[in-house]
Amino acid sequence: MNIPKVEFSPKTHKNIGIEIIELSDIYKRSTDETENFITQPHRIKFHNLLYITQGSGTHFIDFNTYTIQAGSVVFINKNQVHAFDLVNQPQGKLIIFTDEFLDTIFTTIKTPLAAHNYLLTSYSPTLTLTKEIRKTCDVLLTEIEKEYQITDPNLNFLNLIFSALLTKFTSQRTRSYEQYLSESRTEKFMRFIKLLEGNYTNSRDAKIYADMLHMTYKSLNQICKLATKQTTKQLIDAYIILEAKRKLSIENIRVQQLADELGFDEVTNFVKYFKKNTLITPSQFKKSMKG
Repeated sequence: MNIPKVEFSPKTHKNIGIEIIELSDIYKRSTDETENFITQPHRIKFHNLLYITQGSGTHFIDFNTYTIQAGSVVFINKNQVHAFDLVNQPQGKLIIFTDEFLDTIFTTIKTPLAAHNYLLTSYSPTLTLTKEIRKTCDVLLTEIEKEYQITDPNLNFLNLIFSALLTKFTSQRTRSYEQYLSESRTEKFMRFIKLLEGNYTNSRDAKIYADMLHMTYKSLNQICKLATKQTTKQLIDAYIILEAKRKLSIENIRVQQLADELGFDEVTNFVKYFKKNTLITPSQFKKSMKG
């Protein structure tokens, strides 16, 4: 399976950092040879929100398949691999946006903690809205689309309405850890995730990440366990294994080269590491993806 990488490239308002697309248009694009990535799993360099309004089906995210239906919202974060259901073709909207767009919202608008938690890895990527919440979200999304279609949209208004929509979405997510994860702890956890994304090829040592954050290992471990029910080391291992799977699928990379890129001195150590965490070897995983 050859999985392409897709950059953020909106057809209009290229500097805003957000685009709203009808899923029906996505399905139509799948027949266009210049956009054939739509027909297969692809890795995105921006964030996605799927808002399902009609029908049912599935959505593929990072080697897992999730059931969706009318009222479902699907969160797909930057760098994840995902695929549309071209068989059932559930209808709705695809909202794509960049890190910069999110940063603008979080720095200029006082948003609830739940909105920040959109990016937390502890949450399921899917949720189903209640009828009342759906009514509100329909109105908010309509206002976002109306503003987006203007030649010179009001960015403050767009940010405000999108923040409200995101807050409504995240209010429906399971929040079993939020009573423990304060805004300060959430910020530290997100900083750890960003450090991990940038340094996973250099270090698999949880204590080194704690040092980067000017925290004790114990404190970082506590935050990770409260946020995800996993230790810092377990999160590091899970991220490295996920990146390995992505590279094996996306780049059709040789195992020796992958071991080098991930910072393993010996390919045998990487194979043992991969098998310990997945119960299969990298070559076996690669073969399974080709099938």
